[in-house]
Amino acid sequence: MTGSAARFGGSPGPVFALDKGERVEQMKLFKTYKEQVELLGQRGMQIDNSEHAEKLLAQLNYYRLSGYWYPMRRFSPQNGIAQDEFVDGASFDLVVALYDFDERLRHSVFIELDRVELAIRTRLGHELGRLDPLIYLDPQRLGARASQRGKGERTVHEVWIGKYQSALKASKEDFVAHHNSKYGGTLPIWAAVEVMDWGMLSYLYGMSPNIVRKRIAEPCGLTGPQLESWLKSLNILRNYAAHHARMFNRVYDIKPKLNNDPKLTPVANRMNRVFGQLSMIQYLHHQLGLSQGDRLTRLFNTYPHNPIVPLSRTGAPENWQELALWVP
Repeated sequence: MTGSAARFGGSPGPVFALDKGERVEQMKLFKTYKEQVELLGQRGMQIDNSEHAEKLLAQLNYYRLSGYWYPMRRFSPQNGIAQDEFVDGASFDLVVALYDFDERLRHSVFIELDRVELAIRTRLGHELGRLDPLIYLDPQRLGARASQRGKGERTVHEVWIGKYQSALKASKEDFVAHHNSKYGGTLPIWAAVEVMDWGMLSYLYGMSPNIVRKRIAEPCGLTGPQLESWLKSLNILRNYAAHHARMFNRVYDIKPKLNNDPKLTPVANRMNRVFGQLSMIQYLHHQLGLSQGDRLTRLFNTYPHNPIVPLSRTGAPENWQELALWVP
């Protein structure tokens, strides 16, 4: 990391050269929590309670919080590079408020996605089991995707089955022990899905016969390829939540395939922001009758409104409360 971004956390050290002729700054000097607070104040951040700020930095880490004050920095009008100072009105209290909102967002995403995951897990086990209880073990009985080869020599199914077997071996569930003692450890698909994480479920859905994909996707109001893209996108969202990553103003690279439902039209160009991603959750909850869909609406009503980092940073439009997916 070079330039202003590299210097923002502390004073630069001597410059040294790499083998390829690159010149980079030496690692930043260590700073105590008190010195970190002082640095933020020198950059123009309003800090009403320095002692409280020090305690929070000790709990949350300077660089974790830096993602929340980054939008408060001044940016050069010439080249758009972030400067080593904050805009007027930037405050540590606002940083904490944004972090707290993001924490509630991660918690809510887990709760709402758990319901989606359980619904897909149950339907996938049921529809595959309708064809054959052990169909997931035989790539020839699955769809064409199962036999495709990636960059290596192994097929998609070979890679997937390795992950499944590892998960099965690590499982401490009573039903797994029961099948180990009574059936030699081979689980019927409706039981096997219970040891699969979201990623494994997503890949199994992608490998499933078209008839299975269709039966699961139709109640969701989607086609097979559309639902597959949604599952992959929401898996990434779930991973961000699981790893305590900043979510509220992140740019999401994977854009899911949408249908022509008018309820999705207002958010179609917002899928690279968290509001668009959450709208998919809202849609699935509505389609599958998983909840009233009010948890995320109530969450967004708690956003710390301010002129520096407005709600629009989440991708939410001004009339978001009027959108069909967001009306409880």
